[in-house]
Amino acid sequence: MTNFIAGVAATFIMLPFVVYLLFFILIKQITHNHKKAVQMAMDISTIFFVFSVHYLISVIWELQLFWILLVVLLFIAIFVVLIHYKVKGEIIFGKIMKGFWRVSFAFFLLIYIGLVTYGLIQRIVQSVI
Repeated sequence: MTNFIAGVAATFIMLPFVVYLLFFILIKQITHNHKKAVQMAMDISTIFFVFSVHYLISVIWELQLFWILLVVLLFIAIFVVLIHYKVKGEIIFGKIMKGFWRVSFAFFLLIYIGLVTYGLIQRIVQSVI
């Protein structure tokens, strides 16, 4: 049972798109609301994208840079707070948290795609040479 749970967790971390799709389908079936399903699936899968980016960095460059990812998350939070304050003129914590989490999703999704592409190209080049 422990091996099964570890395998599922490893799959979710390595393939966060699977997490996104599973939760999207599940939430869409429950709520019948496409927009809510997309948003909730994004919210749930964000953490998996963060850990997946960390794992990809450690596999590609053999470096442990999780602390840098935490600093990046801090900068994203600061950025969202500043933008929210400039636009709204006040700080609404719930909206800031939602904005922070959604910007983090977009950022780590792009980094994930870039790292997967880079890693695949790197492995192909290494196997040809």
